[in-house]
Amino acid sequence: MTESPTIRIRPLHEDDLDAMLTLARSAGPGFTNLPPDRGAIAERIARSTALLGGADIGGAIILGLEIGGQVRGCGMIFPRLGVDWPFYSYRISYTTQRSSIDGRMVRFPVLTLTNDLEDCAEVGGLMIDPALLRGGYGRMIARSRYLFMGCHRARFGKRVLADLRGWSDKGQSPFWDAVGGRFYAISFAEADHICGTTGNQFIADLGPRAPIHVNMLSEAAQQVIGSVHDDGRKALSLLLEEGFRDEGYVDIFDAGVTMVATIDDLRAIRELRHAMFAGAKDGNDVRDHLITRGDGAAFCCTPGSVDMAGGQAVTDRASAMTLGLSEGDGISYLAL
Repeated sequence: MTESPTIRIRPLHEDDLDAMLTLARSAGPGFTNLPPDRGAIAERIARSTALLGGADIGGAIILGLEIGGQVRGCGMIFPRLGVDWPFYSYRISYTTQRSSIDGRMVRFPVLTLTNDLEDCAEVGGLMIDPALLRGGYGRMIARSRYLFMGCHRARFGKRVLADLRGWSDKGQSPFWDAVGGRFYAISFAEADHICGTTGNQFIADLGPRAPIHVNMLSEAAQQVIGSVHDDGRKALSLLLEEGFRDEGYVDIFDAGVTMVATIDDLRAIRELRHAMFAGAKDGNDVRDHLITRGDGAAFCCTPGSVDMAGGQAVTDRASAMTLGLSEGDGISYLAL
């Protein structure tokens, strides 16, 4: 009988650079958290390592999905937005006007540049090797981010957001063409590359500061405000299941929807459990939990089975070996 490959989710290190570059090249345009640029990815991994060491800098902690010793996916956690530069969003509000002559009333949406979400945490950068999309790995890496947050709760504030990739078609974004593109002599693809390698601060610095009346935009641009790229629909469903909600914020680059949640209200945080490892057992139990041990750079989790009795946990032998567990070790676990 062929053994299943070992699966672990752990922080990335510099040796993972080539695997991450390969992953980034499969993502396509608009995935600014993981640009297909070696220097940018190396810098992101270095920041992740520094953050795990306690540095007070911007950037993301990057968790890699390792299968059989090869990194095949990733997920990111930004502990605090607005550290290196202000974090901007557009907030959707509505204006109503009434004519004093004939009583006619009109109501239309307005986009206002805001820093409302500064100091929130952010989850993002969810990327899986396309060959693994139907294996449940997306859910696994997505929930591992909340598992990390729950095991390091003091590092995070009250709220968390997820900025979903907006709608585009063959490298063209109607929202960029109608808004950002009016202020820069560059294409959406060029702006996408700049956002991926240096951040979106240039858009906030040089873009429109006054409220944008949505009814003045093209019909195509209006239709995509708050929408989600086709590749992000599964991610959106996972966020909704976790307890995220649409509070009327969209990305200033492509108008993708920004989902927001209170960290302590997340389903994963509420369901997270801690126990003492009491031993492992043989068998082919369903591996329906994420089990973790270790803090910071030593954080590691793997799918496995958990049986509880009196505050002590018995796991399957494979997960215990992957995590290097010894009797008496503290573990945390979360249902998949």
